[in-house]
Amino acid sequence: MNDETESVNDERESLTDEVIPYEVAAVEPIGPVRASFEHLGADSKTGRVVTIAGRLMRFRRQGKLAFGDLVDSSGKIQLLLRRETTEDFERFVHQRVLGDWVSVTGEVMTSRSGELSVEVAAWQLLARARRNFGDKWRGITDPDTRYRQRYVDLWANPEVRERLLTRSRIIAQVRSDLTDRGFIEVETPILQPVASGAIAKPFVTHHNALDADFFLRIAPELYLKRLVVGGFERVFELGRDFRNEGLSPRHNPEFTMLEVYQAYTDVYGMIDLTEALISHAAMSAQGSLRITCQSQVIDLTPPFRRATMEELVSESIGQTIRLEQGREELARLAADHAVKVDEGDGPGRILFSLYEELVEPTLVEPTFVLDFPKEVSPLARDHRDPAKAGRVEQFDLVIMGREVGTAYSELNDPDEQRRRFLQQAQARLQGDDEAMVLDEDFLRALEHGMPPTGGLGIGIDRLVVLLTDAPHIKEVIAFPALRPESS
Repeated sequence: MNDETESVNDERESLTDEVIPYEVAAVEPIGPVRASFEHLGADSKTGRVVTIAGRLMRFRRQGKLAFGDLVDSSGKIQLLLRRETTEDFERFVHQRVLGDWVSVTGEVMTSRSGELSVEVAAWQLLARARRNFGDKWRGITDPDTRYRQRYVDLWANPEVRERLLTRSRIIAQVRSDLTDRGFIEVETPILQPVASGAIAKPFVTHHNALDADFFLRIAPELYLKRLVVGGFERVFELGRDFRNEGLSPRHNPEFTMLEVYQAYTDVYGMIDLTEALISHAAMSAQGSLRITCQSQVIDLTPPFRRATMEELVSESIGQTIRLEQGREELARLAADHAVKVDEGDGPGRILFSLYEELVEPTLVEPTFVLDFPKEVSPLARDHRDPAKAGRVEQFDLVIMGREVGTAYSELNDPDEQRRRFLQQAQARLQGDDEAMVLDEDFLRALEHGMPPTGGLGIGIDRLVVLLTDAPHIKEVIAFPALRPESS
């Protein structure tokens, strides 16, 4: 065990006579208590008796007096104990340590220095801290300890608690926005017989009763579109997806995704919805549309910039790039810019590689990247403009060099969808283990008819990283994926 959370090694281990209650009556959150008396003058009594509970933080004795900080999820307040008026004063002073959970009852007052306090008349132990919480509550710095023992990290590093609270506010705001717009929240299977809906490698598990392999979903997309076929014209799901990929500051194999599907609209309708969701989430998280991320100020005021992938690549390399230039010319340009190209890559894949390597990391302000090559987008509808053959109606929203969301005019032609699936199957045969698998039931659903539909996906973890200026995706996930702990 890491020595930052080693066992408390003192006589307290032998204290077996302390009675722990099953409940504590009439506990008030500390935050509202503080708010009620924030303007109270120094050395004042209120006559207000409260019962509060939380963890004991700083603690010190000064003769017949003792002082401590009690902290709960809503705030912190000072405790004042007097030997003459506090029940079991000596037992509190000699047997309590930092990290113990206690409840106290007493009058709200201020000390001579003006510190809002509770003058403790009675107290009871709620849980003993058998392990300490790092370096005397000055924080825990070891990353493995922080992520593996998040229950310690939350107390030792208050900014972690605030980041997770902000995450909760962001999710609540997104859910509220969609509900207000008439969307219905639904749940789709996590265990799926076919791993499809995204280009990714799945986790595989076995269902004993059915004697069949299933996959942890890589995306809920195809099930949500089945619901559109079934007559749910506005649906969304906020849930977990799983992709058997590497770990990085932007990737966790288990992540939270928002997917939204709306009948009778297209990718441009999804642009309007995305701008609303992102800007409202920023206001909920930060109270402003101008946020700071990695020391840069980002303006999330709609409308966001819009540019095609070809325009952005052309800007980056200083010459006009078009998909029609063909594989040979695009491959030569890729080689000139040290962008890796595989033998089976067509012109669309090469264009996408140029974009990923040269452009995406440089996009700081929010930018909708439009008109993706069909080759890399098997679920989006062909572009309606005849001059843009070989392209689909898709955008990626990129902020601070990160893809935050993506959207399509959804492909609803079952024959074309089958052709796209078969192309993916061919790629899989050639060694691409992330290529999609043909899903016959989804094709059958499309054959029943799906109206024109816009679909949107937003990575919630990445959005929270952006809106909380977190340095790593692990900072915004309560329990991120880690290597198994060695025995």
